[in-house]
Amino acid sequence: MKKAIPVIVALVLIVLIGVGYVGKIMWDKYSYSKEKADLDEYYGVTEGQLAIILQDDRISEKAVLAGTDVYFDYDTVKNYLNDGFYLDSNAGKLLYTMATDIVTASLGAQDYSDMDGVHGAGYEICFQQEDRVYIAAEYVKKFTDYSYEVFDRHMQVYTEWGEKVTAEIAKGTQLRVRGGIKSPILRELVQGETVEILEEMETWSGVKTSDAMIGYVENKYLKSYGTESEVPVTGHEEEFTSMAMDGKVCLGWHSVGGPGGNDTLDNMLAESRGINVIAPTWFSLTDNEGNFRSFASQEYVDRAHSAGVQVWGVLDNFNYELETSVPVSSYEVLSSTSRRQRLAQNIVEAAVSLGLDGINIDFEGITVDCGEHYVQFLRELSVLCRREKLILSTDNPVPFPFNSHYRLDIQGRILDYVIIMGYDEHWHGSGDPGSVASISYVSNGLDKTLEQVPAEKVVNALPFYMILWKTEGTQVTDQYITMANREDFVSHLSQSPVWDEVTCQNYAEWQNGSARYQIWIEDEESIKVKLNVMNSKGIGGVAVWRIGYGTPAAWALVTAFARQ
Repeated sequence: MKKAIPVIVALVLIVLIGVGYVGKIMWDKYSYSKEKADLDEYYGVTEGQLAIILQDDRISEKAVLAGTDVYFDYDTVKNYLNDGFYLDSNAGKLLYTMATDIVTASLGAQDYSDMDGVHGAGYEICFQQEDRVYIAAEYVKKFTDYSYEVFDRHMQVYTEWGEKVTAEIAKGTQLRVRGGIKSPILRELVQGETVEILEEMETWSGVKTSDAMIGYVENKYLKSYGTESEVPVTGHEEEFTSMAMDGKVCLGWHSVGGPGGNDTLDNMLAESRGINVIAPTWFSLTDNEGNFRSFASQEYVDRAHSAGVQVWGVLDNFNYELETSVPVSSYEVLSSTSRRQRLAQNIVEAAVSLGLDGINIDFEGITVDCGEHYVQFLRELSVLCRREKLILSTDNPVPFPFNSHYRLDIQGRILDYVIIMGYDEHWHGSGDPGSVASISYVSNGLDKTLEQVPAEKVVNALPFYMILWKTEGTQVTDQYITMANREDFVSHLSQSPVWDEVTCQNYAEWQNGSARYQIWIEDEESIKVKLNVMNSKGIGGVAVWRIGYGTPAAWALVTAFARQ
């Protein structure tokens, strides 16, 4: 018996150890973790920083505290809150363009200026720290419908409002980083506290507390579900009033290459009888200071008006350079606030002195890095045109992702008309034979435009020309053919063109020796199809490049469309 005692003791110890081990496993599995989350690490902030909760999501950008004032960096403001701000870092100025005014603040200043004078803000409006510029949240609020609330390490920002689902905490528990009892604790939740339900799962729910902490709580601690209407912030959104023609725009561009070109006005009006706008190419940038040359004629304006036709003077960024080979940089002009504003002021003064009805901006080849400066130019120009009751329109390429920096969405808010140049699908010198404007190119381009611009402001421009392509080996050359000389050209072809259902154009190709010729023809048939598509989309008008290229039948179709 004595010999058996040690064995029994050993067995008991083994059993106790096993029970303890199993108990530990059970405890580890089913006990609630008391680990508290490191909130600095959780929010990814250091001293003086605030994590930003935008709506119900934490974004990667941070706000900063300067004393008791909150600041966002410039990109955060542009991307999330209000894209109307413009920074000229070289001049040390922050601009905000309204419908009839431009508000300016200097970096480091506590005041801002507008047309009524200088005003004190009571805080530093904006400042530069290393390579970033920060804007006071309160200053942003002067122009923006949004709300914010500051907490310990984070802030809540709302730009949208609606209905939210709420619940009450039934019993004291914990808000955890993730769903699960082992997840670290963000903070304690007290009985009776109200939380917003963001996500419902089987046993846990994602919630947001009244102090904008987002985490997870067990469903068994939630009760009294309900809904609550959020109160929106309103009253800051700027109304950009627009001028509109009576009926649809019917515009013809008049290519004027010198003062003598004005003498052709009567012939141009006779050809394009029925248009209500003529746009002479009078103004072109001549240097990087924002100066421009002018072929404008008061007599021209008076004669057009007597014929019942408005005159929208065209300002371009390329004709002078093409004619003289003197380089002109749109970026150098538009990225400088002083040059840009001087250009806007001078073109408006020229328009007013001539009695023009509008200004048409034809800035082509705008690069991505110049995009924001070009848009700011349009904003500032729109302020001046609105004051002087001048119609402001722009000429734009068919929208694609690679030219999105033209910002048709902003143009659609601030301009009177947005003209889409519905051609150059395949262009002179591209080395890629194809249609200048197939029906799918036109239709898809308008659809993309209408996603961003109100239909009544959209004008589609038609080409009264086509391109003859010649391919010989690997070399591709081309030449323009206008609708006016199309019939003479087609009469010399050895075969008749055939209607192409894909492009909705008559198409011809032939071989001459080793050279292959191709042409997608613009004629009355193709123009009619385009006009039918344009009419179905309810857009605000039609433009034509250019007067002097058309036929009476084509112009009759265009003017009939405008009268619908």
